Amino acid sequence: MSEGQKLKEIALLFFKLGSIAFGGPAAHIAMMEDEVVRKRKWMSQAHFLDLMGATNLIPGPNSTEMTMHCGHERAGWKGLFVAGICFIFPAVVITGLFAWLYQQYGQLPEVEPFIYGIKPAVIAIIIMAAYKLGKKAVKNTTLALLGLIAIIVCLLGVNEIIVLFGCGLVGLLIYFISSKSNTLHTLIPVFLVQGISETNIGHIKIFLTFLKIGAILYGSGYVLFAFLDAELVANGWLTRQELIDAVAVGQITPGPVLSAATFIGWQLNGLSGAVLATLGIFLPSFLFVLLLNPLISKMRQSKIMRAILDAVNVAAVALIVVVCIQMSKDTLTDWRTILITFASLTTVFIFKKTNSAYIVLGGAFLGYILRFI
Repeated sequence: MSEGQKLKEIALLFFKLGSIAFGGPAAHIAMMEDEVVRKRKWMSQAHFLDLMGATNLIPGPNSTEMTMHCGHERAGWKGLFVAGICFIFPAVVITGLFAWLYQQYGQLPEVEPFIYGIKPAVIAIIIMAAYKLGKKAVKNTTLALLGLIAIIVCLLGVNEIIVLFGCGLVGLLIYFISSKSNTLHTLIPVFLVQGISETNIGHIKIFLTFLKIGAILYGSGYVLFAFLDAELVANGWLTRQELIDAVAVGQITPGPVLSAATFIGWQLNGLSGAVLATLGIFLPSFLFVLLLNPLISKMRQSKIMRAILDAVNVAAVALIVVVCIQMSKDTLTDWRTILITFASLTTVFIFKKTNSAYIVLGGAFLGYILRFI
């Protein structure tokens, strides 16, 4: 297959995923694993897991960065940019439409009836991904115990970044205990970023504000809103109600939740503000992945880094399980959503070759029908 054909294949796949990927990063990664590992066999499940573990250790939206890794594996740096842009594009366009309607009419359109059944279906997709990735990540009893502890401490409210780096440290300690070595090499990335605190916000300020957030944002995209509250609401550039509405848009649109930056940029300075906020929030991710991807295979060759990566991979799967538990508590609130989840689980475990897109569409259809019963 020529490079052009590969890039076209990447573009079509990630545009499709960006258009149907509801449910947050865990669901996005589950759909990606189904497409690039099981169906297309672009990489082994072990390598996909390594990419996922490494992605959790750098700033930025995890699922968006995973699309870039997958694109790079298929077609180098061009594939990286094509995959990332095509995944982001649908969410940005939909969010931009919401932003325009909000600016014109002062409220968001009612879309809940159309997504009622999607979240229960997505839970089934996440469970299947956690099951498949867990089988590959849990290589021994020690890692199984580490994964269980990671789930428990996350459910107790410990920050997911602390859990990830904590598991990496435990993996390193286990390696040194088993090898009785006293050598320790560490690499601690430090980001020193100055705050922007002037009273007016123009094009440059919008871009720099979102560039800073994109460069230091760790973990779930939902952490974004804490940063925005401190950067924009506290300075009087955005009202808290607008921020709350931006949160809603990020949750009801497919693709990365960071597309809410498009909505906020529009409120700050129209179309140009939306474009600059979007560029600022996502640009660091492209650069981080471009630098990180070539290093992952070398990390595997190092015994020390392999021990750390094994532990982080288990923690990453544990985080997916925790997201699934939390989503279930929020989503499975009546017999309809439970029925949709059960039907979706039955489909993904019995008919394993079913495309995840059909699960999402089927959930939406069932949800819409059952709302009238």
